[in-house]
Amino acid sequence: MARWPAPGRCKRRLAATIGVSRAAAVQAGLLLHGLAAAQQAASDGQAEGQAIEVVLAVSGVGPQAGRRWGRALAVERLVHQGEGSLGLRLQRQVTRARREGIQRLVVVGTDLPQLCSSDLLSAFAALGSAEMVVGPACDGGYWLIGLRPPTPSYRLFAGARHPIPWGSDRVLASTLAAAAAEGIQPVLLAKRRDLDHAQDLAAWR
Repeated sequence: MARWPAPGRCKRRLAATIGVSRAAAVQAGLLLHGLAAAQQAASDGQAEGQAIEVVLAVSGVGPQAGRRWGRALAVERLVHQGEGSLGLRLQRQVTRARREGIQRLVVVGTDLPQLCSSDLLSAFAALGSAEMVVGPACDGGYWLIGLRPPTPSYRLFAGARHPIPWGSDRVLASTLAAAAAEGIQPVLLAKRRDLDHAQDLAAWR
């Protein structure tokens, strides 16, 4: 999932300290890095007999510009996230995948300088036996979520007793609580740091 890297339309927390143009350039670089990791995972998976499709789910850009952007990135398939909270946009990806008969879905963002293809392959491998896989983030959120049908997903993005507090340090805990309420025991991957603030840039350089 990615936001169009236009100045003023992405990485707003980062832009508050380094400026909108530099933040957009960082977003564009992170997107290329994430796509490269996903495409490498697809290639490695194919070599092992796995069919992994890379789908770029975008926001902040219209349909026509989105198609041009997808061609420029050499992305085979681009879809739009739609409007609403992050939870709603995540749920749309699950709904689309299940409608298409996808058996293992892994969703990851594009602000992960540490992301590598082995992370994604590990997530797919975990879904061979688990219903859900989550990559915890250092800020209390998560950097990856993976599901396989017929795992119920609505509450994972809407919350159990209370809504998921998107953008806070309680996202992971709330999501795990919602999973527990559904009787789901997720596999947890290694903790990763995403890139939201100027101090996070040091680890990327």
